[in-house]
Amino acid sequence: MIIEPLALTPDHDLPGPLLTELTALYASNHEFYALSGDFPDPQDIRPEQVAAALADDLTNPDVDVLLARSAGQLTAVAITLAHHPDPTDPDPWIGLLLVAAEAQGKGYGRQLATHIEARFREAGRDAVRLAALDNNPAALAFWTTIGYETIGHRKDRQLGRPCAVLCKILR
Repeated sequence: MIIEPLALTPDHDLPGPLLTELTALYASNHEFYALSGDFPDPQDIRPEQVAAALADDLTNPDVDVLLARSAGQLTAVAITLAHHPDPTDPDPWIGLLLVAAEAQGKGYGRQLATHIEARFREAGRDAVRLAALDNNPAALAFWTTIGYETIGHRKDRQLGRPCAVLCKILR
């Protein structure tokens, strides 16, 4: 698997072919988006919606969008945040880790999470956090299986959805 940061065009736009790939990846996860409510119709996710969902992330210098490819195909995307908006929160966050539905269960999510953890460890960070929707037991099972522990519960900052906050120590 090859992992690389998302590169914008010189005009700071998503390249058209990449937006098409990202849209297909997001759309393949309609069950997740039915739980999250991030898109109005999880069965009909459109390129302009994906571009809008990524727009704020792409302008934030603390955010990295990572693309994971296997055999040339986009298999996963991750969005990380080096500094949480809450200044009392010392840890970086994984905002999203999404594996194409047809590639799930093949270890891509684990590989991408391990890559993210290594990047933060190399940057001198002690831990990484994330929030998993309470109504998504599959995500909670994935994260706890790879060593994350639930450290609390709260509503997410964007839509007020109930979430478990998980943390993994990186030392």
